[in-house]
Order: sequence, then structure tokens, then C-alpha cells
Amino acid sequence: MTHPHEPDQLRSLFRREFKAEPDVSASAPGRVNIVGEHTDYNGGEVLPIAINRRVHFAARVAPKAAASTVYSSSEPAPGRFDASSPARTGEWSDYIAGVCAELTSRGIHIPQFEAAMVSDVPIGAGLSSSAAVEVAASVALTTLAGRSVELKELAIVSWRAENEFVGVGCGVMDQFASALCQSGRALHLWCDTLATETVRLDEHVLIFDTATPRSLRASEFNARRAECEQALALLRRKFPDLPNLAAATPRQIEDAGLPSVPRRRALHVVNEVARVHTVVDGLKATGRIPGEVLYESHESLRTLFECSTAQLDWFVDRMRGSPGVSGARLTGAGWGGCAIAVGERDHLTAAGEAAAVDYQREFGVKPRIWLTVASDGARVDAA
Repeated sequence: MTHPHEPDQLRSLFRREFKAEPDVSASAPGRVNIVGEHTDYNGGEVLPIAINRRVHFAARVAPKAAASTVYSSSEPAPGRFDASSPARTGEWSDYIAGVCAELTSRGIHIPQFEAAMVSDVPIGAGLSSSAAVEVAASVALTTLAGRSVELKELAIVSWRAENEFVGVGCGVMDQFASALCQSGRALHLWCDTLATETVRLDEHVLIFDTATPRSLRASEFNARRAECEQALALLRRKFPDLPNLAAATPRQIEDAGLPSVPRRRALHVVNEVARVHTVVDGLKATGRIPGEVLYESHESLRTLFECSTAQLDWFVDRMRGSPGVSGARLTGAGWGGCAIAVGERDHLTAAGEAAAVDYQREFGVKPRIWLTVASDGARVDAA
């Protein structure tokens, strides 16, 4: 579902700023991960969907301009940079400049351009608004340059833009989901090989943003990565051919005699990969998520990976007793941010609205909630 006002708002912004029509417009969605948390940077598997909210990006060639200009409906000032040789500025437009830098490094000449961008992907909720910006820009700008590039390649371009240009060390899931997801299907991604398949998903997903500060997130996230690296190093002393942590087995973890903390982190990762397999098998059989697996995932994230919060636990516990809700868990890295519940649309709507009222009473913060279905990935909307 595209919210109908977004393309209209995009055209209006473009005409207002440039007194012209765009040559191309493209769009890409945010994402939410159904299961497979903290597995991506450990070589494991993930199962995201695209949500029904998108970044819309329109552009036209500006041959006489000395620099490229991008306006965003959510930013007070435009971004400006040299599309053929962009430099990092620390501004929001780095996400687009980074795409230009990566495309240029691959021999794709991006002409100077004028662009406008609008989005209804919530910012700061862990729904990958930055990946949606990168993927939408990469689709639009390669089209503008007259080049046909596969969406998987543009997902890699976008991921490298965020890692190497912007400087955020994310895994590949966000950009792959934004580029490659399909309506009514979840994306099963192997993060070590970048192989993908899509699997049918018929249910609705409720996204519940706890709206809590995540000040500890960066430091805790880095600590967990280090603990996972430590676990792998210790496992390799006994099993030197182990390619990554996700490839270990629970028996190997026990046999290696890991200390308590790396043992817990490793057990979460290997069991979470098994949960991805269970959910994928359930979807292939019925199009529905075996919800108990989501509760198991949350409990593992809470106790073994220790990345939950009282607010996330409250929501998951609340959903467990709600009619028509089959499963729930935190999603994203944790330490705040979002949780999801899956099930029937009307039941999810009722459960989410009631939970929001009680949550605000309990925690003094108003949560944000969205209902989504598995939606389409990136596309050219007009050229």
C-alpha cells in the first residue's frame, strides 16, 4: 500500500523548489524483522518484510549545475554535494552522497542532478528509514544515468554507502529487505552468502514503538558484537574450521566449555537461526507464522542476549494474553525501540489500541503503533 498523498507531495515539493518536472521517480520501503535477531553480523539468517511505508525520491539531470541539490520534506535545509566526487559532511544528505560515491566507484557516472524526497517511514523507530533513502536514491539515480542495475546489486551499493561513506556499521539486512522484498512475502536472507528466497506471509504485523530513549544502545550493541567475536574465537580453538558463529551447534558450544557470557550469546545466535528455519517452514506450509517461536525468540533475547527492556517485555507479555494474536517479540537490536505482534488484522488493531492506552498509563510515554502487511520492495515509479 502506498499512502496516496506521498507521490503528490513529492511532485509538489519538486515543482516548488525546481520549477520543473522530474525525469524519474522511485521509491523504497522501510522494513521490520520477523525473526532472526543479532544473527546477521554472526553469519546467520534473517527473515524481514518490507512495511507499507516508503521513501519517494524524484530527480532530474541538471547539466549546467556545479553541484547536486536534494530537498527533503523532513529537513529544514537542502543537501548539496558534487555527485561525481562527493565528500562526507555529516549532514543528512550523506546517505544520498554515499550512494553516488559507491556508484561512481563502480564506473557508473552520475550526472549532477536536482532531487526531492518525501517519506512516511517513521524516523528513529528502528524501521530502517536510512536504508529506504539509500535504496530509493540508488534506483532513481541509476535510472537517471541510463543504467540498468539489478536490485540485489543496488542493495549492496546502498549497504556500502551506509558502512563506508556514512560510517554506520550495519549488516546487510536493511538494504536487502528494502530492495528485494515482495508483497505478501517475507525475505529469507542468508547473511554469509547473500542468497535469498521469498516465502508467503498472509498475516498482518503490528509494530509497537515503545518510544523509549536508546542511549545505551550503541555501547551495548558494540559489547554484544565483541562477546560474539570472543565466543567464535574460543569455539575455533576446538573447531578450527567453523566459518562463523551462526554455523556452530549447541553441542559444540557445550563441548567448547565457554565462559558464561560468551556461552549465552552463542546459544542465542545458534538457536535463533534454528527459529528462522522453523518460521520459514511454517510459512511455506501455511502462510502463517508459528507464533510460539516468536515468544521463544523474545525470551532468548531477554535472558541469553540481554537486550530487552521492561517496556518491551511488558508489550510481549501483554500480547500473549490477547485474543487473535499468535506471537510477539522485540524486533531490531533491542534496548528500546520496537516490538511486533502477528495475527489477524482486526484482533491486532484492537490489541494494539488497548495496549497503547495502558502503556501510556504504565510508563508515562505515548507509544507509536502501525499495522502493516508484507509489502513491495524498491521500484521505479515513473521514468
